[in-house]
Amino acid sequence: METVITRKWHGKTKIEYADEYLDYMVSTGIKDYQESPGIISVEIWRRKEKDICHFWTVTKWNSLESIIKFAGEEYEKARYYPDDKKYLLEVEEKVNHYETFVY
Repeated sequence: METVITRKWHGKTKIEYADEYLDYMVSTGIKDYQESPGIISVEIWRRKEKDICHFWTVTKWNSLESIIKFAGEEYEKARYYPDDKKYLLEVEEKVNHYETFVY
């Protein structure tokens, strides 16, 4: 068994921005995740509901220290990029972290 840390963020946008925002996420946050030491995997989850599109980024890290190097000392605060406010309907302040047991 291996123990890793999973970091999960949620955001939502208008359905008409769903594909554009996905591209924006890949070129900003996902790119930064992939370049961070200690990252194991990066996933984007997306669910469309009527006129809203939900996004989750789910990343797995080898340690909490790696997350702190990526996000800073206030690692439980969500990290946003300049145009996120253009797309997102609200800005969630926190991300969630979970111990994840891999077998």
